Amino acid sequence: MPSNAVLTPVPPPRREPSGGADASIRVRLIRESFAVIEPRIEEVARFFYGMLFSIEPATRKLFPANMEVQHSRLLRALVHVVQMVDRPDDLVPFLRQLGRDHRKFGVTAEHYDAFGSALIGTIKHFAGIVWTPSVEKAWTDAFDLISKTMHEAAEADQGPASWSGQVVKHQRLSWDLAVVRIKPDQLVPYRAGQYVSIEIPQRPRLWRYLSPANAPRSDGILEFHVRAVRGGWVSRSIVGHTQVGDSWRIGSPMGRMSVDRRSGRNVLMIAGGTGLAPMRAMLEELARWGDNPDVQLFLGGRTRGDLYDLHTLNAMTASNPWLSVVPVLEDDPTVRAAEHGTLVDVVTRSGAWSALDVLVCGSPAMIRATVSRLLVAGTPLERIKYDPYTLD
Repeated sequence: MPSNAVLTPVPPPRREPSGGADASIRVRLIRESFAVIEPRIEEVARFFYGMLFSIEPATRKLFPANMEVQHSRLLRALVHVVQMVDRPDDLVPFLRQLGRDHRKFGVTAEHYDAFGSALIGTIKHFAGIVWTPSVEKAWTDAFDLISKTMHEAAEADQGPASWSGQVVKHQRLSWDLAVVRIKPDQLVPYRAGQYVSIEIPQRPRLWRYLSPANAPRSDGILEFHVRAVRGGWVSRSIVGHTQVGDSWRIGSPMGRMSVDRRSGRNVLMIAGGTGLAPMRAMLEELARWGDNPDVQLFLGGRTRGDLYDLHTLNAMTASNPWLSVVPVLEDDPTVRAAEHGTLVDVVTRSGAWSALDVLVCGSPAMIRATVSRLLVAGTPLERIKYDPYTLD
């Protein structure tokens, strides 16, 4: 079962899950045993994939030729599940989305069985003396929930496993930043604020998550803002080597970022770099309505060049009185029409934001720092929305 998932930036507070004391004990056993193996996670990942390919050799073709990136993604997937294991109301919808997304790999019930056997065997191998029958049952029960939820969601999905699309525009804005527009062969049923996985011809079987920067349109066009990151196999290929006419594959939409217009609460958006993309899509969607909550967007970058789409946002503010945009620059003190400092410092010194719905998007480090500081400042966790991302 390939995993292109995910890093949860901020550990959520624990709460008693459904099932009472027994469920609480299972959560504790999973977290304590994972803490033992986490320091050796790279070795764990290599051992796991060796065991998986030994148990079910046919799974090897589901993965890219170079497994280096996949090793880190296994860690992120495990971290995400471990941190959400006591929050079924959040974990189950995520697993359903992940199950639908995994249809693009051709994952079967036999693959789930092999993955489970390899995972339990690997954790047992590295957990050492902390591995007990109770720990084994806790992990087995957790994986049973994961596989059952994902498989049922995949079986119930009647839509395509993936969509094909053609690159109709590739505009390189700088050496490390490009805007790409894709024309799918069918409409992709995403919501503004969601993200999708993509596969490019230059990097077969190596999927990357991207957020469309536009709300759904009648012509189906998807616009992506991509920054090449260090060591980013996919992002660097997109920025440097994508050409008009290239064929991309697009996976199922995922994510929970959205603006609830019926909540009666105003909205704070915090975006770092290309984390602007889902925010811009949601703003474009809101602009189609006559009555909206007030939205304040803090957009951060190191230099003025990082605020690559500020002209579009300024045009939006001119015609939408409910929207205000605050540019924030970390390393460009000569620019006057901006706040200066780190994005998280500027946001938190501007207020506690406890009465607003807060949306955060950017790099994993930016999300982690921002959400942590917001919690310290008094913003309730349930008011903060962010989606897990990998760097590449």
